[in-house]
Amino acid sequence: MNDFDLVLPAAVDVREVGMRDGLQLEDPLPLADKLAMLEAIVATGVRRVEVTSFVSPKAVPALADADQVAAELHRFPGVHFSALVANPRGAVRAVDAGVPHLEYVVSAADSHSRANAGRGTAEALAAVGEIAALAHGAGGSLEVVVATAWDCPFDGRTPLTRTVDVARAAVTGGADALCLGDTIGTTTPGRVVRLLDAVRRACPGTPVGVHFHDTRGTGQANALAAVQAGVTQLDASVGGLGGCPFAPGASGNIATEELVWWLADAEVDTGIELAAVLAAAAVTERAVGHPLPSSLYRAGGAPVPRGPVRPS
Repeated sequence: MNDFDLVLPAAVDVREVGMRDGLQLEDPLPLADKLAMLEAIVATGVRRVEVTSFVSPKAVPALADADQVAAELHRFPGVHFSALVANPRGAVRAVDAGVPHLEYVVSAADSHSRANAGRGTAEALAAVGEIAALAHGAGGSLEVVVATAWDCPFDGRTPLTRTVDVARAAVTGGADALCLGDTIGTTTPGRVVRLLDAVRRACPGTPVGVHFHDTRGTGQANALAAVQAGVTQLDASVGGLGGCPFAPGASGNIATEELVWWLADAEVDTGIELAAVLAAAAVTERAVGHPLPSSLYRAGGAPVPRGPVRPS
């Protein structure tokens, strides 16, 4: 039992998404700056990195260099790199570039699906099988990210049953894993647990991860609720950088350093060194040229906590 007397897993697998979700709202960076950022991120000990997105350069100019980034990944052996795609064309590009581990976004909310991908949810789901076949044929995997799993900036609250139906259809179509996305940072711990329970009952045996935004300050609380509910795969972004360009108000992701900080205090292993994440945040801040939103980073960092002070 850990110091907080919480029932938590022994280890959690954190996926660093700063290279993709973190940078997609930024002005395009020189390749050298991106690679310096990636080198600093890999030095943290993180095992999984969402490294780029193979989408239209017109839609997301900051990630127009996806092929160039992919060509440099051989420099970082031992890291599980993945890329986000929005359609089968993007999947072909990713596989051809040597990144067979794919994340495909399907919005549970129809209006966000049309804003994000130019087609409705049903049409997006229809492509899961083709994208899964491309990934599996290249020796990779497919994770379907269910965006607006809780709320949509256009349609309002997403019915729980609709998100469950989308998740079930994605698995039926060939997805190896699911990730539930709080695209605009509006969910709360109770809603997190309810949806996780419903999705896992509908998709038994399928790994389910979570992707939270800290738009309204509940991101880390939601992460704790998810981990308490048994989730062991969480997304986070160095410095809290990021947001969705197709969802008004979708500000930064939960910060990797903040997630690692409280998990370490709860004696949950991430394999990630906090000091190295703070160093990566500094590299990232220099690259993007503006302050990062992470409270821990802005506070000047902190040593790994040793647990609460107990009365003698």
